[in-house]
Amino acid sequence: MRKITVLSMITLDGVMQAPGGPEEDTSGNFKFGGWTAPFEDEKGNDVVRKELQPADYLLGRKTFEIWEGYWPDHADFWPGINEGTKFVFSKTRNRSDWRNSEFIENVDAIKQLKNSEGLDLQVWGSSKLIHLLLQHDLVDELRIKTYPVILGGGKKLFDSGEMPASFKLTESVVTTTGVIIAAYKREGDVKTGTAGE
Repeated sequence: MRKITVLSMITLDGVMQAPGGPEEDTSGNFKFGGWTAPFEDEKGNDVVRKELQPADYLLGRKTFEIWEGYWPDHADFWPGINEGTKFVFSKTRNRSDWRNSEFIENVDAIKQLKNSEGLDLQVWGSSKLIHLLLQHDLVDELRIKTYPVILGGGKKLFDSGEMPASFKLTESVVTTTGVIIAAYKREGDVKTGTAGE
């Protein structure tokens, strides 16, 4: 069985849209593309390099199309991205010239993929796909980088449709620029009680 890991960069108010650059995703008239750039440092870069180890990728169509136009010509920074299989969740596309790209179109196909043999699956970007995965309890790990900035609007990591679930913090680091990087492993149901008792 493959593990599904969501890797996301978010603001304090949960926005995950267009962290990498001004033109990355301007949908919804989003004007703050590239909001992570002022917070880069070597500690954060070390974490990212570790995350770019060989994997397969589960991506929403919009994220895939952004990557499809960029990564094939920039693989020197991320060699594994061309070698890993890109599984694209899409109801409107079914092929790409980018090698190792396959298309799936429903939750059952994601479940079959998760239950198959192969490399673990990383989910980058892909807000709508992440919402779907969380609704169906298909996320094994969240790797979240929280940046000390509020944008007030944009695509968010969480919406109101997630299945209630508990996670356990497995590692964390704070960069010199105040980015909190934390990994959370899926761990059981939500427990409740009365504080102080």
